[in-house]
Amino acid sequence: MASELSYPKSKINKVNRLGERGNYECKAVHEIIAGSPVVHVSFNPGSLEDYPVILPMIGKLGSFENPSADLTEPLDLYLHGYVSSRIMNTARKSANGEPQQPMKVCVCATKVDGLVLSLTPNSHSMNYRSSIVFGTVELVTEPDEKLYAMKLITNGVIPGRYDDTRVPPDGAEMQSTQILRVTIDHASAKIRTGEPGDYEKDLKREDVLNKTWTGIIPMYQAYGEPQESSYNRVKPVPEYIQNYVKETGETEKQYALTAISKPSAGKA
Repeated sequence: MASELSYPKSKINKVNRLGERGNYECKAVHEIIAGSPVVHVSFNPGSLEDYPVILPMIGKLGSFENPSADLTEPLDLYLHGYVSSRIMNTARKSANGEPQQPMKVCVCATKVDGLVLSLTPNSHSMNYRSSIVFGTVELVTEPDEKLYAMKLITNGVIPGRYDDTRVPPDGAEMQSTQILRVTIDHASAKIRTGEPGDYEKDLKREDVLNKTWTGIIPMYQAYGEPQESSYNRVKPVPEYIQNYVKETGETEKQYALTAISKPSAGKA
């Protein structure tokens, strides 16, 4: 069996604390981002006097050059937003040579799978999956790639949704929406699973063991029953929406429960 493609480990993406939990495989990094409804994008707005900026955004992975590529392969990260938002203006200035260096971003996605309750405050933790990618930004200006990214992002919210809407976007919508392509230069994931990691000295104390409940409270993303809008005329709820709500919720729940029984690397 061929080995999984991975991001090279470097001083930029190396997981230092509890490094044994680090994972650099494309699949591990990409699955966390793909399963996160929102990613957080940080960037430097340009002036040394400005605070760093971090924005919650919808981001989806794909490859315009290789549309059949899956999560095990190198992919770009597409972000969309209003054409005159701060991040879009900063990217535009960078593209025009202000500043000279290409705009770089750091993007983070985190999923919490459980609250880990231990015998001592310092040993409390969470079961989690997190990905961080470091990349270089380019404005998407080619119409076909822009439409590809808009479809990718829409279907990333609910698979199959794009073709069930009024498409393609009209001229005004195309002009008011800007797409950024993030070429991923470095990336890593960090994952915790398992039970609490209490110290041996506490596991020998009967007074503490008899006083404190320990265990895991599973956490997972769940979806409620779809609620129609005030002007909806389509009944019943389309099957692809119903299936997504049911199947995604069950998958998230199953992972959170399975993660409890997986040994975790390192304490806490």
